[in-house]
Amino acid sequence: MTLSSALPAGWTPAPAGYKHVVSVSIGSSKRNAREELSVLGQKLILERIGTDGDMEKAAQLFRELDGKVDAFGLGGTDLYIIAGEKKYSFRDIVKLCSNAKITPILDGSGLKHTLEREAIRQLEPHIHWNGTRTLMVAAVDRFGMAEELASSGADVLYGDIIFSLGMPFPIRSIGGLRKVAHTLLPVLTLLPFKWFYPTGDKQDKEVKGTGSNYYAWADVIAGDFLYIRRYAPKDLKGKIILTNTTTAADLAWAKASGVKEMITTTPRIGGRSFGTNVMEAFFVALSGKKEALSEAEYLDYIQKIGFKPEITSLNP
Repeated sequence: MTLSSALPAGWTPAPAGYKHVVSVSIGSSKRNAREELSVLGQKLILERIGTDGDMEKAAQLFRELDGKVDAFGLGGTDLYIIAGEKKYSFRDIVKLCSNAKITPILDGSGLKHTLEREAIRQLEPHIHWNGTRTLMVAAVDRFGMAEELASSGADVLYGDIIFSLGMPFPIRSIGGLRKVAHTLLPVLTLLPFKWFYPTGDKQDKEVKGTGSNYYAWADVIAGDFLYIRRYAPKDLKGKIILTNTTTAADLAWAKASGVKEMITTTPRIGGRSFGTNVMEAFFVALSGKKEALSEAEYLDYIQKIGFKPEITSLNP
């Protein structure tokens, strides 16, 4: 018995001479995209294929495309969480990724540690971080951003326990965040990832009332966009959202909610910003390597290409 293809109808490989990056996401297929671009003389196809929470379909996509594309992104989940000097991996996601034997898989964790730190520094003249009330809805998967915000002097509230575990305990220091991460992550990463992060259709469901007062307190709301939207109150008038992976529909939602500015840590390509997993896979494909790059190599590419945060004014 032969399994039918997990690829979208009409899917085609990249033309000859192109690098091809495919993000396999356990998120919603409604956010699928395929864009062409040319960078440093190299033509590329960046693509996202969502599986609506179907882990077996994601595994099949990795098997089908292994060795046929230049780099995979892993979307809608994390393979690794880097907290300070330690790295933690989700057991069920490691198993999922084992289906790719040839093509490297990048989940964005390496790029978050470099690009998002750099984005905070680049945004200083625009936001003036010192004392700015900033809510990170979930910080352990963006530890680079969390540490850089703390170093910048921002007044940061880390919402990992509030939003991920449903308990009203804000974390108010980077030291506290490190302690929570090192205490909980060895246990939590043994559990199914979907217990902590919405997958498939759950990504479109909003949870009202949870932590709304923290949104009201903040001037800047930072972190994963789907997480931000999931717990956001109806009124976000005057707020700045700092995130990634946003579509035209996400911008429309933010504008209707009163958001002042949407800032993404990477530029928009074809009307949307891609996730850090796609962009990390993009850098690896561009380099021609078959593994994650070093922090210095990511920073070198960021500077060569001129990647900067993109600021979109919605309700001036």
